[in-house]
Amino acid sequence: MRAFRLCCCLLMLSSVLPACSVSAENVVVRPAAKPGPLDNPLKGWCPYINAGTIRQPYSMIFQYISWRELEPTEGDYRFEDWERQWNIEAARGKHVIFRVYVDYPKKPSGLPDWLRNAGVKETAYTEYGGGKSPDYNDPRMIAGMERLIAALGRRYNGNPRIAFIQLGLLGFWGEWHTYPRPNLYATPETERRIIDAYRKAFPDKSLMVRYARGYAGQQKWIGFHDDMFPQDTDNGKDWSFLAGMRKAKRTDNWQVAVVGGEMVPHNAKRYLGKEFDTTRSMLQRSHFTWIGPYCPALEKSTDPAFPQRSEELVRKMGYEFQIREVVHPAQVTTQQSSRISLKGMNRGVAPFYYPWSVEWALLDASGKVVQRMKTEWDIRRWTPGNFAEGVTTAFDVPAGKYRLAIGIRDPWTNRPAIRFANQLPVVDGWTVLSTMEVTR
Repeated sequence: MRAFRLCCCLLMLSSVLPACSVSAENVVVRPAAKPGPLDNPLKGWCPYINAGTIRQPYSMIFQYISWRELEPTEGDYRFEDWERQWNIEAARGKHVIFRVYVDYPKKPSGLPDWLRNAGVKETAYTEYGGGKSPDYNDPRMIAGMERLIAALGRRYNGNPRIAFIQLGLLGFWGEWHTYPRPNLYATPETERRIIDAYRKAFPDKSLMVRYARGYAGQQKWIGFHDDMFPQDTDNGKDWSFLAGMRKAKRTDNWQVAVVGGEMVPHNAKRYLGKEFDTTRSMLQRSHFTWIGPYCPALEKSTDPAFPQRSEELVRKMGYEFQIREVVHPAQVTTQQSSRISLKGMNRGVAPFYYPWSVEWALLDASGKVVQRMKTEWDIRRWTPGNFAEGVTTAFDVPAGKYRLAIGIRDPWTNRPAIRFANQLPVVDGWTVLSTMEVTR
């Protein structure tokens, strides 16, 4: 009789809940699959917010900032002024990836005046439109960068809005090179000090550096960014992005630290057009999680394949979690320990990189959460392929029928944010799976 009553309840909710099989003891839910969301957090497109119309869904924005803007006078950090840019309409509700630069060709120097006045040398160059390259190895320059990095860490290491951080600072655009003027670049010792400073300042963030060479190539914890994707990702040359990672034995770093970067500027139509097979292959090989600040979301195209291929790339980038099966008791007694198990699949090319909380909830008929149950599951372990989890919990709610839901909580918004690639209803961020009866 109990199973019959529960079956009737599930049939009444069939328009919003997946089909379930119900026995006297358990409900087994196997929800139908569907393509995942295009704006799930911490993956996909990460465009500039000042480069024109953003034409596709996105969850992150990319911010360049010069050292001079951040620290116009020594020790006076203007972080609040910078953060006001994050409140414009295009940035609202979006996570942030940033890079601090000192020398950006064609732009005014990002070297603070107080360092210039102290005697830090600059060398003019004409490549890439010209600029002034500072002496990265000047002890005053190095000490200033280390203090800046420490200040950034105090401000942003614990800020959950910050998605990922590129080390920046050194070289043209903060890309850790001054090609074709290698004499202008930092020494290996300067690189080491900058990497160590970032590691100390940001123990809780996934950091990215441009090349897997030298000291950077010895770090198992660091992520990388390829700023000429997919053209130079793995082009057969020994200087390509993945060739460098293979040389340094860092091709598996994607398992613990994010990989991403920029598409070749203004080439989205090419790489989502006749060379799309190359793009798809490079994404798979490099385990990219995001693309920006130039990305296809900034392009307008009349080719009907363009948006379809854009969506395919976003869904393949990073993670895409799909629920395959959930098993839970058909009926529980209040405060009785009960087992909930989950089987799923990560259909993307990379894991999720932060320990966001996975929670279960009981929702009443109005959608209100009447109980939350936090798990100890670590979604960083949901690597590409199948995964399985289980939790034993107790329910302490009034007797009645409830909807059982799952959520992965974003610590920035303090609400469930990651959605699954399933045909399932979502209520205030909670993914609703089935119903459960609680008795006294």
